[in-house]
Amino acid sequence: MRPKYKRIILKLSGEALSGEKGFGLDQKTIESIADQIKEITELGVEVAVVVGGGNFWRGRSSKGMDRTTADYMGMLATVINALALQDALENIGMLTRVQTAIEMRQIAEPYIRRRAIRHLEKGRVVIFAAGTGNPYFSTDTTASLRAAEIEAEVILLAKKVDGVYDSDPMENPSATKFDELTYIEVLSKGLKVMDSTATSLCMDNKIPIIVFSLKEPGNIKKVVLGKKIGTYVKEDTLCN
Repeated sequence: MRPKYKRIILKLSGEALSGEKGFGLDQKTIESIADQIKEITELGVEVAVVVGGGNFWRGRSSKGMDRTTADYMGMLATVINALALQDALENIGMLTRVQTAIEMRQIAEPYIRRRAIRHLEKGRVVIFAAGTGNPYFSTDTTASLRAAEIEAEVILLAKKVDGVYDSDPMENPSATKFDELTYIEVLSKGLKVMDSTATSLCMDNKIPIIVFSLKEPGNIKKVVLGKKIGTYVKEDTLCN
């Protein structure tokens, strides 16, 4: 089958890499994600990954600490996750590059847009780490920004839940799942898809977001092939 998308951004939360542990790294989970990424690259899809760092550090949760310092610590946590994913991908024969928004040349390339695009064109998986390099911006915003910069067709937002709900399905068994949403609905309803800055950036650049569960192996491939799983966030068709 032919993939629906040629170039994608896969956004992975730090928690996604910790498996059921909720903290740190779970090797089996990371290997499963690496296998799924390899599956879609073999279909000819160009894959860039943005990783979060919440499995090690959450800057906004640090009380009594300067916000800027806390955010920089969070950026360093994303680099740990990027290197772990790179190692898992290379162990199964994938060519990869980690690019960081904060320079650390001994372990990764600095983020350069044209170089990132060239890596993708050559079939390499590019992993973007250290967020945008600026405090007060989330890795969700990083995913939106990088998607716009490299002209990705879609952002695949891999979560622990299987889509977007009107309330937390972990706390409310009666929560209703949305199959489709517009950016405006996400913002007006205050739904926790991405933060408002990231959602607005996607809206301005007309980048669709697909929110789906990473728990079921093969879901990344299903989304890339255009199968309807999770929640699809897009622009209002009336505006076209």
